[in-house]
Amino acid sequence: MTRFVDRVLLHLQAGDGGNGCVSVHREKFKPLGGPDGGNGGHGGGIVLVVDPGVHTLLDFHFRPHVRAPRGGHGAGSHRSGAKGEDLVLKVPDGTVVQTPDGEVLADLVGAGTSYPVARGGRGGRGNAALANTRRKAPGFAELGEPGERRDVVLELKSVADVGLVGFPSAGKSSLISVLSAARPKVADYPFTTLVPHLGVVRADDTTFTVADVPGLIPGAATGKGLGLQFLRHIERCAVLVHVVDTATMEPGRDPISDIDAIEAELAAYGGLADRPRLVALNKIDVPDGRELADLVRPDLAARGLRVHEVSAATREGLRELTFAIGQLVEAARAARPPAEPTRIVLRPEPVDDSGFTVDAADDGAFVVRGARPERWVRQTNFDNDEAVGYLADRLARIGVEDALAKAGAEPGCTVRIADREFDWQPSVYAGAEHVSRVRGGDERLEEPTRQTAAERLAAKKARRQRPPDEDGEPRTGGPPTDGHSA
Repeated sequence: MTRFVDRVLLHLQAGDGGNGCVSVHREKFKPLGGPDGGNGGHGGGIVLVVDPGVHTLLDFHFRPHVRAPRGGHGAGSHRSGAKGEDLVLKVPDGTVVQTPDGEVLADLVGAGTSYPVARGGRGGRGNAALANTRRKAPGFAELGEPGERRDVVLELKSVADVGLVGFPSAGKSSLISVLSAARPKVADYPFTTLVPHLGVVRADDTTFTVADVPGLIPGAATGKGLGLQFLRHIERCAVLVHVVDTATMEPGRDPISDIDAIEAELAAYGGLADRPRLVALNKIDVPDGRELADLVRPDLAARGLRVHEVSAATREGLRELTFAIGQLVEAARAARPPAEPTRIVLRPEPVDDSGFTVDAADDGAFVVRGARPERWVRQTNFDNDEAVGYLADRLARIGVEDALAKAGAEPGCTVRIADREFDWQPSVYAGAEHVSRVRGGDERLEEPTRQTAAERLAAKKARRQRPPDEDGEPRTGGPPTDGHSA
């Protein structure tokens, strides 16, 4: 049995970026030919695209976890990793993309409309791309950036010009089946229609779409029956048509009370008060139905409603009803403001914008937020001391250390960047593009405790002042002496 799904929760995982490669070119007579590690490929993103051939979110209901391909790792000889292909998800026209909290991210209307819902991670640079005139042979590479992870809710709101509303078994499915080529299930029991149906109707030069919404009952806007689930499908309708059963045998029901009950539910749902209404008194092929239609027509006309007496069984009055709906649709389209051309809005960043902020957390830690610092931390291999030193230089160069000092940070306090925590130790070398003498290492991170430049200069001067030993050889260690052995 075909199943209609108009609301799903998706768990999205964009592709991770590939890692950069650490490699040194080697060949005969060229033992150190320079770094040649390639870059990692970017991870694939996830894109939602409207496809006119898709009418339900059923596929996502059974496969809610979506993962895009990751980027390939870099390799030696300047070989870059393969880029992960974007994963395209086809959705019906009228799909609304929301966060689980209800914030609307995109409203996808129109064939071909797309929305990049999850961004793939950037590939890490290899050591060939990290080399410069100072660091000629880096012993590290960047890691690939993780792809974006997020949960989104897809909600389908049918795109139709006309919405048929009414009580169960009022004849909405029969009416749309004779007005268009749609073939919904028709039976003589309530709630036969369990899903919305769309049909295309033509009236002279006017073509419009009609949506058959499952039957509404009192309390539908608060969750009773099927109304709350499908009321969203008439939000986009420009015209509403009340389909009223004039031959109902249920006690306490008549066309006036039915219309009042449906209007109360539409008002409770909200946002539909400005839509033009039209009343179709259905089932006048039944003698009692025709008499009742003639009786209530003056009262409905007194309310300002356009009333048509029709029969879906004998097709009486359908031509007049079709042209009347077409006129309302044309009037609604004419009153619609013209579509504005697509504009690209440029928002340049301020010249003095550092690109990050430093905030004090409640637990005494300092949190650094910003696209660049967070990305740099995620792409750093913390098992490589040279990579950690390079990160410290980059952070200091954009002013993170100065900002931490101004915010009141002291040596040894906790600093959080992205998903990492650090014990902050200000370095006098950070920001000067320090180059280590050992590939993959950094003397600033070595033990024992690092010496300052002044301390190293004093030690070097002391070594020069040591006299030779008894054999005339220069001393290699120990404190300076006066030339006499102990």
